[in-house]
Amino acid sequence: VGVVSQVAGAMLLLLFAAEGVICLTMALPLALPAGALGAAVGRSLAGVEPDAVVRSLSVPLLVLPLMTAAEAERPSLRQVETRVVVDAPPERVWDIVVAFPEIPQNIERSWLFDTGVASPLRARIEGHGVGAVRHCEFTTGAFVEPVTVWNPPHHLAFDVTSQPEPMTELSFWRHVHAPHLVNGTLRSERGEFRLNRLPGGKTELVGRTWYRVSMEPEQYWAVWVDVIVHEVHLRVLRHIARVAASPERPQVNAPKS
Repeated sequence: VGVVSQVAGAMLLLLFAAEGVICLTMALPLALPAGALGAAVGRSLAGVEPDAVVRSLSVPLLVLPLMTAAEAERPSLRQVETRVVVDAPPERVWDIVVAFPEIPQNIERSWLFDTGVASPLRARIEGHGVGAVRHCEFTTGAFVEPVTVWNPPHHLAFDVTSQPEPMTELSFWRHVHAPHLVNGTLRSERGEFRLNRLPGGKTELVGRTWYRVSMEPEQYWAVWVDVIVHEVHLRVLRHIARVAASPERPQVNAPKS
């Protein structure tokens, strides 16, 4: 009965556009065991004398304020790293990293992006060197990324000062107002590309993203976020590798190094 109640509640959230299918799917593996345990504890307490119930619950109630204080701490900064090998030297790869052209959406179709997770489209840059502003455009909007390290053709780093919603929720409705998608629950803070020269005129291209997720339990949600960020990295890095290895000189919106 406890589990059925949770599923019914999830369906109501979906019906009233408070949540979408994907977020509910990710939350249920965490919520259902907790709900089932709560139902079992409640059933066992129903047959106990009232005074015994008060005594058994007094310690957990005293611990609750401490749990609230623990949740108030700033979420930890997490890092995701992805590597690919590019069949081109760093000098050719650099401009494409700075501002890569349109990613064909029919290449490397992923179930993750088909569910509504924001997918990278293209990147452009305004300016040159440290202080230039990179715009990495996704299906839900653009990341605004002021450049903090400009060391061609080896190292590009940037902060993230603005970001779009991480996904478009699947729902019966056109728009779902899920608070965790708009209140900065998932926050990208900075990123970088490193181009390491390899023998044979090749490049090891490394992409890194640092982010915080302010939703408990942090370790559980970070598993999902790590997978999503890694898939975004792969989509971008593999596209850069294809463009750089193409016999035609790529046309990108990037200043000359």
